[in-house]
Amino acid sequence: MSGKPGPFNIGQALNVAMAAQRTGQLREAEKIYARVLKAAPGNFDALNLLGAIKTRQGHFGEAQRLFNAAVKVNPRAAAGWSNLGQVLLALKRGAEALECLDKARGLAPDEVNILGQHANVLLSLGRPIEALAEFQAVLVRMPQHVEARVACGLAQAALGSPELALDEFDRALALAPGQPQLQYNRGVALLKLGRDADALLANDAALAAAPEHLGALLNRGRALAQLNRLDEAVASYDKAIALRKDYADAHFNAALALLTRGDYRRGFAEYEWRWRRTGMPAQKSRGRPPWRGEYSLARKTILLHAEQGLGDTIQFVRYAPLIAASGANIVLEVQSELKTLMTRLDGAATVIARDDTPPPFDVHCPLGSLPLALKTELATVPAQIPYLAADDARLATWRARFGALPQPRVAVAWAGNPGHDNDRNRSIAFARLAPLFAATANFISVQRDLRADDAAALAGEHRVTHVAAELEDFGDTAAVLKLCDLVIAVDTAAAHLAGAMGRPVWVLLPFAPDWRWALHGETTPWYPTARLFRQTSPGDWEGVIARVGAALASFIQA
Repeated sequence: MSGKPGPFNIGQALNVAMAAQRTGQLREAEKIYARVLKAAPGNFDALNLLGAIKTRQGHFGEAQRLFNAAVKVNPRAAAGWSNLGQVLLALKRGAEALECLDKARGLAPDEVNILGQHANVLLSLGRPIEALAEFQAVLVRMPQHVEARVACGLAQAALGSPELALDEFDRALALAPGQPQLQYNRGVALLKLGRDADALLANDAALAAAPEHLGALLNRGRALAQLNRLDEAVASYDKAIALRKDYADAHFNAALALLTRGDYRRGFAEYEWRWRRTGMPAQKSRGRPPWRGEYSLARKTILLHAEQGLGDTIQFVRYAPLIAASGANIVLEVQSELKTLMTRLDGAATVIARDDTPPPFDVHCPLGSLPLALKTELATVPAQIPYLAADDARLATWRARFGALPQPRVAVAWAGNPGHDNDRNRSIAFARLAPLFAATANFISVQRDLRADDAAALAGEHRVTHVAAELEDFGDTAAVLKLCDLVIAVDTAAAHLAGAMGRPVWVLLPFAPDWRWALHGETTPWYPTARLFRQTSPGDWEGVIARVGAALASFIQA
């Protein structure tokens, strides 16, 4: 009797390989599929299942090649198109992934998993409304589908509905308790809702199950920072950085905490990571080398360019005269709203708007990097106040405009950029200022952008003269602030401008303030004429307004 093996049985081999794949013996299954494909290169099952193994191993390019071959062999198999779509999504080729999932849905319209995959691609493409409808359709048919429930939460979060997102995550957690990613997602929603103590607990729960979860370490730090527990926040960020040294989001958030507690040396160094954090657009190529204080700029031309909000620009242009004094020629690039105002800044030989073509320059530096370049410490903050001033012609125009408004005049601004990450905490509704208007003064609104509720409330407040619509740019704003006896503002550009002009300014701050205001005290080295009014607990604007009201009565009486 011969011991020679019989002919290779492809069907039997596939059964053995699939059994090995189901039990996690991927290397063994991979060998068998490769042997099948050597014998039958066009075998759909071997191509498709080997592609699934390559996907699981993270070899997405090889998986794509196998799935492409599989759908050519059998273009009527929904599973092939579905798998190809998922690997294309992993390769960040969302539009192609959606085309594949569209084909899979057409071939298997009743397949719930394919519908969920299709919805996932929609969500990745920034189409959360359509994705949410499809995830909800999955849940109608499979109410216990955890992934669809989680995805509904992610879609609600993308739609700006953190409360609905939290509800979905809680329902998913009831179905699958103990999942660290679910606790992490809950923490994200809780942070958005301002429930920082609850967010801390959620991220702690995630880390209890997955101690090296980078996102949970980051958001744990963010929750601690919002609770003003800065040392613990820095420790959480540092643990994330120890696990992944190039984790830009952790470096950047560590910078904010370090700067807030006054550690400017390490804080400004970490602040350089802001360019690489999540969501940052690619930086404009300047064609010349960056400068961070490494050498003298004598007889060189440097382009100093705005990079963040209007308030940041106003705060950091104070460094331009210092650099000019070292012998450098300054080209200052700012937001168009600030161009006219900045032409009066000492040392700024040339001022251009962002869209203008700059003259030739040797090196460049973003304004937010100047404290690092000049090695600023908390005790050495340059505050040669005033460094910004109103134009005489604008002053004459506004002096005539205010002729009928006797002193004292108090300028007010209550909201910043609604797109700011911390807008929910730092901006307030106009109606909250109402107790202040009982004072015997003429109030002037320089609030440039009015939200719907604010516009209605302002229209009904006869004690406030709203001039923001008449402000052509910040040159006009500077003239108005110069003609006022006091400025009361939240943390926004108007507060920075008043401080830079040396005007009396009272700044209303949330419980967890932006780094430049530090955590304690009524004064700041950045603006010596500023007085800070802080919340003593999260959300306590009533207490702030009451203290401002009492101080305003004394100010007017004096």
